[in-house]
Amino acid sequence: MASEATILELINGGETINFTCADATGISKGTLLEITGDNTVTANTGEDIVVGIAAADKEANDGATRIGAHTHGIFDVWCDATGVTLGDPIAASGANLIGLGNSASFGNVIGKALETGSASEKIRCLIRI
Repeated sequence: MASEATILELINGGETINFTCADATGISKGTLLEITGDNTVTANTGEDIVVGIAAADKEANDGATRIGAHTHGIFDVWCDATGVTLGDPIAASGANLIGLGNSASFGNVIGKALETGSASEKIRCLIRI
């Protein structure tokens, strides 16, 4: 992918949690990860429940079925088509995109915008999942 999050600062080591993933799945470092079942993740594709940001690359068909996910840190992430304002709660809004975490998605809020960003702009965010 081309829109992965960039790690700027990991708080408490990123508070990395290990999840299960399919061996056939390839996931790039910095990808927002959504939970799809019992402790199982894949790359985020929409307004889903994000549980972390991939801590390392996971090559497809490499025999690995585990991936670490950072849950606490400062990351540069890409805004969706609407953008966000400094201080806004943020939620997943597409494949590796964030948008305003409104009342309908408060259960999916993953952090806070530390900058104002317009459509398709990469901005600094505090991620705390």
